[in-house]
Order: sequence, then C-alpha cells, then structure tokens
Amino acid sequence: MPLWNTIAEHISEATGEAFQLQSEHAVGGGCINSATVLEGGDRRFFVKLNDASMLDMFAAESEGLNELARAGALRVPEPVCSGVDADSAYLVMEYLQLGSGGRHTLEKLGSGLAAMHRVTSARFGWLRDNTIGSTPQINSSDENWVRFWQQHRLGFQLNLAEANGGGKRLIDRGTELNQLLSVFFSTYAPVPSLLHGDLWSGNYSSDEKDEPVIFDPAVYYGDREADMAMTELFGGFGGRFFGAYNDAYPLDPDYKVRKVLYNLYHILNHFNLFGGGYRAQAEAMVDRLLAEIR
Repeated sequence: MPLWNTIAEHISEATGEAFQLQSEHAVGGGCINSATVLEGGDRRFFVKLNDASMLDMFAAESEGLNELARAGALRVPEPVCSGVDADSAYLVMEYLQLGSGGRHTLEKLGSGLAAMHRVTSARFGWLRDNTIGSTPQINSSDENWVRFWQQHRLGFQLNLAEANGGGKRLIDRGTELNQLLSVFFSTYAPVPSLLHGDLWSGNYSSDEKDEPVIFDPAVYYGDREADMAMTELFGGFGGRFFGAYNDAYPLDPDYKVRKVLYNLYHILNHFNLFGGGYRAQAEAMVDRLLAEIR
C-alpha cells in the first residue's frame, strides 16, 4: 500500500537508518484515531492515522510527548515523525511492548507523576494549542489560573455545548458557575505544573520492565489537581497510586471539591464529542458545585 511505503521512507529519513517494511497489522487505536504496527527486520513502529486535516493534532501530540520526556519523570513513547500522504495524516512513534504492570507499578506512577508536577513554568498554558480528544484545546498563556480556566477550559466547552444542543439549563447554570470560579481558589493558589492533560486509565500502561508508561497527552501547564482529578474519572488508579502521590506531593484538603470542577471540563468535552447521557452528568456536576458556594 503506497501509504505504508511513504511512512517507511519517512521513518528511514527521521532515524537515519533504512527501514525495510515487511508487514503491517491494525491494532486498537481508541475512538479518535486508527492505529497500525509496522514491522521490518527486528524493528517495529506504532503508527496513528487520521484524516489529513488532523496533521496539526499529531504535531501537537509529538511536541507534547517531547515536553513530558524532558521532565524525565515518567516514560512516554518517543515520537519519530509525522506527516501527510494523500488523505491521511500519520504520527509514528516507537513501539512499546505494553503489559499489565507489576506489584509496584502504580506506586511508581504516583511518585513519578508527583515528580512531573514539580516541573513548573512561569505562566499557565503552553507554547501551542493542542486537542483534548479531537476537540481544540486552547493554551494561550496567562498568569491568572482562574481566568485561564474560565476562558479556555470551562467557558470554551460551554460555548461548544450550547452549539451542540446542551440545553438552556446546562448553559445558564454552567455560565453562572464559570462567573463564580474564584470562590474555589480563595485559599488556594496553584502553580503552573507540567500536566499530561488527559490522564485516565486508558492512557496509562507499563513497559517490559513493569515501569509506568503514559501516552496520548493533551499537555499544558496548569493546576496539578486537574491531572489528579482526571485520574479518578472512568475508574481511576486506586489507593496505591494516590498514596504514593500524596507521600511525594500532598494534595490540598479542598481538592475533593475542585476535582469535580476539573472533571466537569472532561464530561462536557465528552458531551461535545459523543452526546448522550453526558449532558445529565454535566448538569449534576454543575449543580453540586453551585451548591458548594451558596
């Protein structure tokens, strides 16, 4: 297939070592992209595919992986190259043999994530916009966290939800909540920590040495509680992970309230991507947060 030959040539150029493609086979790529493993000799590469219009999404993901790798706290797959061929965009990464992890992998994830969160920036945001799923994620730099969240996270998703038929109740009450966000930060001032940005259980695994691996990031610098909140969504990582994290970098006592705010962003995004029952879940979260400040 011409696409695979083009990608093989790009891999050869990017690595400086000729890659002779011998086989390819499709693997699970999630609900946004499709994925394929390319093999040649004793070398394998993991390739994500999407429509050609999504090349910038892959370029941002590649930069995000490099940003996480520079922190040196947790392993991430190394990006190799990205590009477009005909109607397909692709991102090539090193192939990792992923497993279920060993006895202490979750503890290593917790302590590693704490170390990653200690990597900070002067301002919230990042050097470029990226995506959360396939939804644009705006990372314009700001020194004010509340304003950043109002404009580029909660407000942005509420605007999308209004366009996607979210309904008057969700939009009106969500907008009211957005205007009152500063109440949740009256005694807490987050620092701009390096975040994975989309750290749920589906974006974590372990390598052949049972070391934790994280992937599919939506990187920016923000409140570390936003990452921690996401780890509790859709199943979570359990007590060993949280114990190790808190031993290394204790969370503020009021995290238990703000985590609902941070996960509201992701639930709204799921409504905007998939519709369905996520609207009711978002409404319930908004109601709970408004009840905290009334």
